Amino acid sequence: MSLETIFTFIAASILLSLVPGPDNVFVLTQSALSGRLAGILVSLGLCTGLIVQTAAVALGLAVIFQTSLIAFTVLKLTGAAYLLYLAWKIIHATPIEIGTNSSRKIKKKNLYLRGFIMNITNPKVAIFFLAFLPQFVNPAKGFVSLQIAVLGCLFILSTIVVFGSVSILAGSISSLLTRSAKTQKIMNWIAGSIFVVLALTLATAEV
Repeated sequence: MSLETIFTFIAASILLSLVPGPDNVFVLTQSALSGRLAGILVSLGLCTGLIVQTAAVALGLAVIFQTSLIAFTVLKLTGAAYLLYLAWKIIHATPIEIGTNSSRKIKKKNLYLRGFIMNITNPKVAIFFLAFLPQFVNPAKGFVSLQIAVLGCLFILSTIVVFGSVSILAGSISSLLTRSAKTQKIMNWIAGSIFVVLALTLATAEV
């Protein structure tokens, strides 16, 4: 791939990462609730999921979700159910649970996994990669799968930069938003409601 293609791809990836969507909204809410480290852990989980999505495109597996309605439906409903589960946990969490050190350690251990599961259970990501990455591939150069893998890595690095910045900015106001029990409960309901909306959006998504 030429340097022009690479730089164009990186610029497009950064712009796409900045567009409001389920992933960056998820990072934003987790950072606001639990601090910048929580957002960074979620971001790393999401980006690990992107490694799986890149491999699926490179190996041709992503086509399954584009051609099989059953596979697409099963995966998206699994992802929606997981988001509803997270919404329920957040809404029913008490301010004391959020504020204790042991609770925060448990949350941080699971945040990476939350990001990973959310990404790999969203078939729209695989279909997006299937449509987006090949546009920058030059078949005449050969090694198409390798080109896709390189592009996937560049997209992941761009996403880490954008999501990391979101985590730092949102996490910087976390202590203010969770200072009182009342504020914590309000934040829980807001975050839970956002997760419910994300779940409904994913459940009603079409190929």
